[in-house]
Amino acid sequence: MINVFQPSLGAEELSAVSDVFESNWLGRGPRTKEFEAQFAEHLGVDPEHVLFINAATAGLFLATELLGYGPGDEVVLPSASFVSAANAVATTGARPVFCDVDAHTLNPSAAQVERALTPRTKAVLLLHYAGRPGDVAAVARLCRERGVRLIEDAACAVSSAVDGVRCGTFGDVGIWSFDAMKTLVTGDGGMIYVRDAELARKARRLAYYGLEQASGFAAAKVSDRWWDLDVHEFGRRIIGNDLTAAIGSVQLRKLPAFVERRREITAEYDRRLAGLDGVRLPPPLPAGHTSSYYFYWVQLDPSVRDQVAADLLAGGVYTTFRYPPLHRVPAYGAAGTELPGAEAAADSTLLLPLHQGLTEEDVRTVAQTFRAAVGNRLLATRT
Repeated sequence: MINVFQPSLGAEELSAVSDVFESNWLGRGPRTKEFEAQFAEHLGVDPEHVLFINAATAGLFLATELLGYGPGDEVVLPSASFVSAANAVATTGARPVFCDVDAHTLNPSAAQVERALTPRTKAVLLLHYAGRPGDVAAVARLCRERGVRLIEDAACAVSSAVDGVRCGTFGDVGIWSFDAMKTLVTGDGGMIYVRDAELARKARRLAYYGLEQASGFAAAKVSDRWWDLDVHEFGRRIIGNDLTAAIGSVQLRKLPAFVERRREITAEYDRRLAGLDGVRLPPPLPAGHTSSYYFYWVQLDPSVRDQVAADLLAGGVYTTFRYPPLHRVPAYGAAGTELPGAEAAADSTLLLPLHQGLTEEDVRTVAQTFRAAVGNRLLATRT
């Protein structure tokens, strides 16, 4: 089976893990701090504003808690987003308000975000679909003008940028995912960036029980008894560790090559699928935008999309769709909301395999199998 997502791991990652084993310290320590500094350099920000955590979802929950949202507040997010984003809002008691997206790019425009704003809006939680920046620069300007916080779900956008500014650093908080299906993987894990210095310090406290500093002999002491605790607010434990950070440091060094290979595969799909009847390919990137090339999506007539997916699966090619519209999920209380762009995209979009481990033969097989499946299904609908 040719998978949609697949990590690239090898001897260097094993060696880094072995070094951690030999150190006899697996928890948060020097390798975590090193990885945070390396990722901060990748982003072009101060390392004190960056924290390695155990999952991007934990970062989304931390962001909404950090910014203090609750009952009566609203947070606007695109309906084409992952369930963890809406859950992070809803669990605070705030209301997730879903905006529409462009049916072709699956990213919202600034105008679509603006239409969802109300006097109760406290934040916008923006996803960069497929690793493309979308309208983030304009959305960031809109948020500043309206006095609204911007949280960037950059889970898919580890290398994406607009005019050299990394996605995740346009707003107040940015979160990246390093789970087993992402471009840069640590097994589980993520990174959070907080622009405001005091909020960044608060994020570190909330990520580790609310402690003013970690207990331990090497820590700055609360008293002569270094094991004493100093807690002023209540937090969880969502920190990353040296074991996964060691993998992350190796993966970060490989990231430029990973993204370049994904760009090459995207260009090859574009070439091999160009002009295919009944199929819409991703649009070109706007000037100044760079992508992480996380998804490659095609759009088909809804009457054949699911059948084409089934034919591909039978031919050894796994496909999927992300993300089903959140405004259709009853738990979020958005019944009756009509978002035609998100709905049209959900009914027509299919993700083809895209990861740096694909060989030239894999890409050729996917393209040929897809072309045949589309041709057969379209022929069947016309006869």
